[in-house]
Amino acid sequence: MNERISKTELIALPPIPAKRYFTIGEVSELCGVKPHVLRYWEQEFSQLKPVKRRGNRRYYQHHEVLLIRRIRELLYEQGFTISGARNKLDSRGASHAIADDLPVLPAVPVAPQEAPLDRVWIRNELIAILNLLK
Repeated sequence: MNERISKTELIALPPIPAKRYFTIGEVSELCGVKPHVLRYWEQEFSQLKPVKRRGNRRYYQHHEVLLIRRIRELLYEQGFTISGARNKLDSRGASHAIADDLPVLPAVPVAPQEAPLDRVWIRNELIAILNLLK
C-alpha cells in the first residue's frame, strides 16, 4: 500500500483538436503543463519554437503540441532530467521521437512537380483527423 501514484498518471490528456495554431493556454490544458513551464521548455529544447505574433503572443502548431507531450512523458513519466530528455530528442531527432507514439500510416506519394511539404506535419494532421473520425 506504499505505492505512490504521481499526478501525471492520474491525468488523462485530452485529444488534440484539428486546428492549425494553439495558444499557450490551450497547449497548457492539452498537455497538462503550466504556461510558465512551456516558456521554460522553449529555452531548454531547441526543437520547440512557437510562432510569435503581435505582442509576442505564442502560437503552437500541432507538431509542437505532440513534441511537448513527448517532452512531458520523458520528464514526468520516464524520469529523465532535462538534459537527458534533450539528448534523447537530439539523438533521434524530434520528428522521430514524436513518430514513435503515432500509428504507422502508408506513405503518400508526392508528385514531382509539387513542392514537398513537411511530411511530419502532414502525418500529424492526418492522424488528428483520424482520431476525430474514431
